[in-house]
Amino acid sequence: MSAPFFARFYPSRRLLLGRWLAVSWVLTLLAGLAGCTPSAPPPRYRIGFSQCTNGDAWRQAMLAGMNKELSFYPEVSFRIKDAQYSSARQEQQIKEFLREGIDLLIVSANEAEPVTPIVEEVYNRGIPVVILDRRTTSKLYTAYVGGNNVEVGQQAGHYAAGLLRQRGRVLEVRGAPGSSPAVDRHRGFAQALAAYPGLRLVAEVNSNWERPSVLERLPQVLRQHPDVDLIFAHNDRLALGAYQVCKQLGRERRVKIIGVDGLPGVRGGIQLVQDGVITATLLYSPGGEEAVRTAMKILRRQPYAKENILSTMVIDSTNALTMKLQTEQLGAQQQDIQRQQELLRAQRATFSSQQNVLYVLAAALLGAAVLGALAWRAFRVNRRINRQLEGQNQEILAQRNQIMDLAEQARVATEAKLRFFTNFSHELRTPLTLILGPVEELLTNGQDLSAAQRHDLTLVRRNTHRLLQLVNQLMDFRKIDVGKMPVRAAQGNLVAFVRDIMDVFERPARQRGISLRFLPAEPVISVWFDVNIVDKVFFNLLSNAFKFTPDRGQITVSIQRVPADKTVRVSVEDTGPGIAEQDQAHIFEWFYQGHQSAKGSGMGLALAQGLTRLHQGQLTFSSQPGQGSTFVVTLPEELPAALTTTAPAAPTPPAFALDEDLGAPRPALLVEEAAPAPAMTSSESLVLVIEDNPDVSAFLQQKLRPHFQVSAALDGENGLRLAAEAIPDLIVCDVMLPGISGLEVVRQLKQDWRTSHIPVVMLTARNAPEQQVEGVQQGADLYLTKPFNPTFLLESLRTLLANRDRQREHFRRELSVDTATVAPQRVDQKFLADLTAIVEANLSRAELSVEDVARSLGISRVQLYRKVKAVLGTGVTDFIQGIRLTKARQLLLDEELTIAEVAYQLGFSSPSYFSTSFKARYQVSPSEFRALHTTAG
Repeated sequence: MSAPFFARFYPSRRLLLGRWLAVSWVLTLLAGLAGCTPSAPPPRYRIGFSQCTNGDAWRQAMLAGMNKELSFYPEVSFRIKDAQYSSARQEQQIKEFLREGIDLLIVSANEAEPVTPIVEEVYNRGIPVVILDRRTTSKLYTAYVGGNNVEVGQQAGHYAAGLLRQRGRVLEVRGAPGSSPAVDRHRGFAQALAAYPGLRLVAEVNSNWERPSVLERLPQVLRQHPDVDLIFAHNDRLALGAYQVCKQLGRERRVKIIGVDGLPGVRGGIQLVQDGVITATLLYSPGGEEAVRTAMKILRRQPYAKENILSTMVIDSTNALTMKLQTEQLGAQQQDIQRQQELLRAQRATFSSQQNVLYVLAAALLGAAVLGALAWRAFRVNRRINRQLEGQNQEILAQRNQIMDLAEQARVATEAKLRFFTNFSHELRTPLTLILGPVEELLTNGQDLSAAQRHDLTLVRRNTHRLLQLVNQLMDFRKIDVGKMPVRAAQGNLVAFVRDIMDVFERPARQRGISLRFLPAEPVISVWFDVNIVDKVFFNLLSNAFKFTPDRGQITVSIQRVPADKTVRVSVEDTGPGIAEQDQAHIFEWFYQGHQSAKGSGMGLALAQGLTRLHQGQLTFSSQPGQGSTFVVTLPEELPAALTTTAPAAPTPPAFALDEDLGAPRPALLVEEAAPAPAMTSSESLVLVIEDNPDVSAFLQQKLRPHFQVSAALDGENGLRLAAEAIPDLIVCDVMLPGISGLEVVRQLKQDWRTSHIPVVMLTARNAPEQQVEGVQQGADLYLTKPFNPTFLLESLRTLLANRDRQREHFRRELSVDTATVAPQRVDQKFLADLTAIVEANLSRAELSVEDVARSLGISRVQLYRKVKAVLGTGVTDFIQGIRLTKARQLLLDEELTIAEVAYQLGFSSPSYFSTSFKARYQVSPSEFRALHTTAG
C-alpha cells in the first residue's frame, strides 16, 4: 500500500493503535517499577548529634553503640557533625543543625562552658537536648546520659588503697583543665584518698586527654618524685603514655598504673589490662545505646529519666578475660542481628514486588483482552474503508507525480534564466570597460572639450555607471540565490559606519534642500557586521529615500540598541508620498515597480531584504500614503562563529558614489583622481598584455604604449611562451582566458624561476571578494575589476615597477656580503643560489662566459641577461666579476698564497688585471688589502 493511501486510511486505526501502545507502555512501566525494591519511607524523626570529645577509640565505641541501637528505629534520620576538639566549631555546627531543622539534639562536649549558651538556646526553642558524657554548666537540658565521674574517681582511690595496702605515694595524670570529667574524677579520687592517711598524692600532671601530652610532661615529674608507687590516669590513653614513660625510666615493674574507660578492642583498656601494660581500668561506658534509647523515649513521648547515670566497675587481671569474651560475643550477636534484619528487609521487598507484579499482570491481561477486541473490530471496519479509498489513492499519486514534473520543469527553466542573467552580467562588464575607459580619459585629460561635449560625456559616464549598478545588483541577486555570498563579519562601531555612508548624501541633500538628520541613541554601538553587505543595505535604503523625498523634505536615520532582544535597530524615515496599499505586499519582490511611480529598476529593496536576511537580520517597513515611509533594519549584536572573522573590520569606501545630478547612485571607482605619480618609469620597461578580447587588448596597448614597450597575447598558452622568451618587466592578464585560465597562468609564472620575479596585474569582471582572494593566493600582485580607471591602472603599474627596483636593491645587499651564497627561501632566491653555485664552481676558468652559465641553467643568453637584469639590475658579467672579487678578499687573508696565485685561482687572465679590478672595486690594491688586514690581525 502506498504512503499517501496510508495517510488517508489510518486515522481511526492509528488512534486505536496509539491507545493500545500507550496503555501497554504504562503497564510495562508499572511492572518495571513494581520489580524494583520499594524506596525507604521518609524519616519520621530527625536527630542531630554534635560531638567534640577526645579519643578516637572512645568515640568509635560511642558511635558503634548508637548505630546498634538505631538499627531498631528505621524511621529515624540520624546526622552527625564532628567538631574535632574545637568548641567554637561545635557551636557553629549546632547552629547549622538549627537551620537545617531537627527534632532532637544530642551533644557530647569537650568543654562545658563554651557550648552552654548554644545548648540553652536550642532548649529554649523547644527542641529536646540530650547531654552525653560531659555536662554543661547549666541545667537547661532535657536529659543527661553518662557516667558518674566523681564515683569513678572514688573507686579508683579505693582500688589504689587496696593495691598499696593503704600506704604509698600516688601521682595523678589529669585530663584537660576545665573539662567536667577531669574536675569530677579528681574530686572523687581526692575524697577517696582522704580516708587513707598512709596514701599521699605527691604530684599532678595536666594533659589534653591525649597520650603525646603525657610523653612530654610526665618524665620530668617522675624524675622529681622517683619514689612514686602508683599513677592514676584519667583515661586509658593517658595510662598507656604513663606506662611508656615508666618503661623509659626503668620503673614499669615498680609503678602500678590505673586507667579509665575500659573499652574493648586491640588498643582498648581491657586489652591493656590483659597484656599487663596497666594494672587496672575502670569501666566508663560511652553511653551511645542509652543516649539513643533516651532520645527515642523523648520523641515518642514515653516516660524517661532526666538523669541517666551509667554504672562503673573495676577491670583488672581477675575479670579482664571475662569482659573481653563477653564484649566479643556481644559484637558477634549484634552482627548476626544486623544480617537477619537485612535479610528480613530483602524478603519483605521481594514479597511486595511479587505481589505488585501479580496485580499489574492481571490488569495488563484484562486490558489486552479489551483492546484486542476493539482492535479486531476496527480492523474489519478499516478493511472495508480501505477498498473504497484505494481508487482515490491512485488518483492522488498520479496528480502528485504530475505536479512534481511541472515543478522540476519550472526549476530547470528558472535556473537557466538565472544562469543566463549571470553570464550576461559578466559579459556586460567588458563593453562597459571599453566605454568607461575612454570616457574617463577624455573627461580627465580633454582640455579642449567644449561645454556641450563635456556635458554629453558626463551624461554617457553617468548612465554607464547606472548600467554597471544594475549589473552588480543582478550579480548580487544571483549570489544570494545560490548561496555564494559569504558573510565575513567583524566587530565594529555601527554608528560610525552609518555616518560615513550618510556623508556621501550630504551634497545632494544640500542641493535639493533636504534635511538629512542622524539620531544615534549612543555614540558607540559595537556590533558584529559584514561591511560589504551592510553597506549595500543602507545605501539602497538611503538611495530609495532620496528618490521619493521631494525637495525641502526630510530624511531621518536613527540607531538604537534593544537590550531585551540583543539586537540593534536602524530606521530610515522619509517624508515622501508613501507606499500605496496595493503595492505594500510586493515591494520586496524582484523587478516589481509600484503603481505610483516608475522610478528605479525594482531591485534595490529586494536586494536589501535578501542581504539583511543573509546577515541574520530583518528588514521591515511601515508606510501611510501621503505621510512618508519608514524602513527598519534589525541586526543581531552577535553572529554565529561560522559567520565571523577575527580580522578587524577595515574602513572601506562606500560601495556606491553619487553623481552630480539629483543623488543618482553610481558604483565608486577605485580612485576618483590620479594620485601623485612616482618617478617616471623608463620607456625601456616591457609590459606583456594577455587578453582574449581584441578590443580590450587594443585599448590597453593604446593606454600603455606612451609609457612602456608593449607586447600582447590573446590566450594563456601564448602568454606563457612570450613571458618565458622575452622576460617582460610586468604582465597584465585577464582572468577569463580560453584554454589555460588567467589564474593558472599566474600560478605557472610564479613557479617558473625565469618569470617568478615579474609582477602580475589581473583584470576580471568577477568582483566577488572570494574570487579576488583566489587570485591573490595564486600570486597576483594586483587585482582590478572591470570597468577600471585607466589612470589608476597606469599608476599601479608604475608603483609595482618601483617596488621591483627596491626589491632588486635588497638582493644586491644580500650579495654584497663576504659570502655570495643566498639561502633559497623563494623562487628568485633559489635562482640566485643556483646561479651563484655555477659561477663558484667555475671560478678558476678564465674563459667562463655568459653562454656557458646560461647553458648550465638550461636557458638562452638573452633570458639569462633579462632575468639577472630584472632581479639585480646588473649584467651577468658584472655578477661573475663581483663573485670573483668577493672570493679574492677571503683568499688574500691566506699569507701562504701569493697575489698571482690568487689571481689565477679565481680565473683572472693576469695579476695586473686582477689588481686593477680589485682596486676599482675596493679602492685599495690586493697587496694593500693584505697588509692592512694581516697587520690588524
